[in-house]
Amino acid sequence: MNPTPPELGSALITLMATIMLVLQLLMVVQRMLITNIRLFALQSLLLAGIAAIVAYFYHATHVYWVAGLTLAGKVLFLPWFLQRLVRQIKITQEVEPLLNSPTSMLLCGGLTLLGYVVARPFMSMARLGNNTLAVAITLLLTGFFLMINRRKAITQVLALLTAENGLFLAAIALTTYGMPLVVELGIFFDVMVAVMILGILVFRIRETFASMDVSKLSNLKG
Repeated sequence: MNPTPPELGSALITLMATIMLVLQLLMVVQRMLITNIRLFALQSLLLAGIAAIVAYFYHATHVYWVAGLTLAGKVLFLPWFLQRLVRQIKITQEVEPLLNSPTSMLLCGGLTLLGYVVARPFMSMARLGNNTLAVAITLLLTGFFLMINRRKAITQVLALLTAENGLFLAAIALTTYGMPLVVELGIFFDVMVAVMILGILVFRIRETFASMDVSKLSNLKG
């Protein structure tokens, strides 16, 4: 028996959300900045695809705006902007993170388990895809971990953006099919402005310290 359109949409959302989580884990162990930026762009492309599937199969036309903004901003503009910044400062590889790759992956495994535990009471509210809400919470948690574990400012910017991807995935996964459009637009443009400001700060850090290691900011203490 062929699946009904909502069942097909739910299966596609589950698959794409799972791939988003895999890409997030790859970012945790990847140290090349350009590769991390491309992984983020691919993750954002999947998020735009999920939004488009929700809009099409569940007739939530306002979610098309989320898909379009995500595609334009996070798949095209921000990766281009960050790659241009990396080439300007001529630093392509992350310094040694606070925790090594095996330890980071083990901790991310624990965060994944925590995400599923936290999402369990809210599963009845999420009708889109199996465990999509749990994946969204895991993206949020691992994004925060990536911000703490990495020292280069650009990687921390990417971590902030992936955590925001998790927030949007959680909103899309709920029964309301996303936050109100005005709220989504406000968050999107806030993130865009924040990333551009952080990009300027990264360039200034590089000029001052010949490094993007944010731990060197402690040298500014009087």
